[in-house]
Amino acid sequence: MRGEDQKQQAMFSYVSPEARVPKDHPLRPIKTMVDNILDDLEPLFREMYSHTGRPSIPPEQLLRASLLQVLYSIRSERMLVEQLEYNLLFRWFVGLSMDGKIWNHSTFSKNRDRLMQFEVATAFFQATKALAQRAGLVSKEHFTVDGTLIEAWASMKSFRPKGDQNQDPPANGGRNPEVDFKGQQRKNDTHHSTTDPDARLLKKGKGKEAKLCFMGHALMENRNGLVVDNRLSLANGTAEWEAALEMIENLPGTNRITVGGDKGYDVPVFVEGVRKLLATAHVAQKEKGSAIDGRTTRHEGYRISQRVRKCIEEIFGWVKTTGGMRKTRHRGLERVGWMFEFSMSAYNLVRMRNLIWATG
Repeated sequence: MRGEDQKQQAMFSYVSPEARVPKDHPLRPIKTMVDNILDDLEPLFREMYSHTGRPSIPPEQLLRASLLQVLYSIRSERMLVEQLEYNLLFRWFVGLSMDGKIWNHSTFSKNRDRLMQFEVATAFFQATKALAQRAGLVSKEHFTVDGTLIEAWASMKSFRPKGDQNQDPPANGGRNPEVDFKGQQRKNDTHHSTTDPDARLLKKGKGKEAKLCFMGHALMENRNGLVVDNRLSLANGTAEWEAALEMIENLPGTNRITVGGDKGYDVPVFVEGVRKLLATAHVAQKEKGSAIDGRTTRHEGYRISQRVRKCIEEIFGWVKTTGGMRKTRHRGLERVGWMFEFSMSAYNLVRMRNLIWATG
């Protein structure tokens, strides 16, 4: 018998969002972990807000919504708010009722300054790492470090001479006029971006094009491939070594550790700096002029580090493709750094979920 196409929809539903989400949905373990992390951050949230006045939108809901934006590669906060309006799964994850009013997209921008002021992204990352440590998922002996370029939200046309009074675009050409800078020598010492002054012109290697970018850094533990520290810095030729040494120095404990890396880290300033921190540099060896020798490369542990270190590229790949950090949507070192660290936390949550599911 053919079913009848009902034009009049039911006005009421007696099934809760919790009952509609499947028990084995991949977001369920992530939500459990996030709720535990937000409970740990409750004292920080109390410090952020006044005890008087109108109630604000709970920071827990804003952070859960921002996490969904990273996990589902939603390209703008306008689209995120649109999804929250009708996406039942998203409402359940954020903690909104079926009839709960959705805030305006500008709420994220207005509250981000407060979240940045109290370094909530750092606190969220540290709480995520602490959760992994309690679960026994973090190594204390073997690590890998690497850096990547995060393309800035700025056009090459905005890279203009410093002190140039004529910063306006040409009158002809419409809203996106052509700018001919062929034959000009443009350097960070003499030029800057008028769109994002913190962006720097840099290329990753020989034969690569130069881009306005920042540089992201990550320190990975080798047991399960979790991020234990991260940084975002101005892009320059020494940023990778400086950030790596800073992250290694911040590692807790006094036991001897190993730190893997690619050939870019096979330089005396990094290898000697690692040794001063009572660590062993397991970096890929250059064919000529290497800073390490057979005393390091003869051990089986070195070969294991060289095999495992490549897993750090998976972190950068996920953060750029899924996490939306291939070309940042924000401007300024502080804002881009906030989003970079939050994306690293999201990666750790996904990785921890997979590890926990794999072990039952």
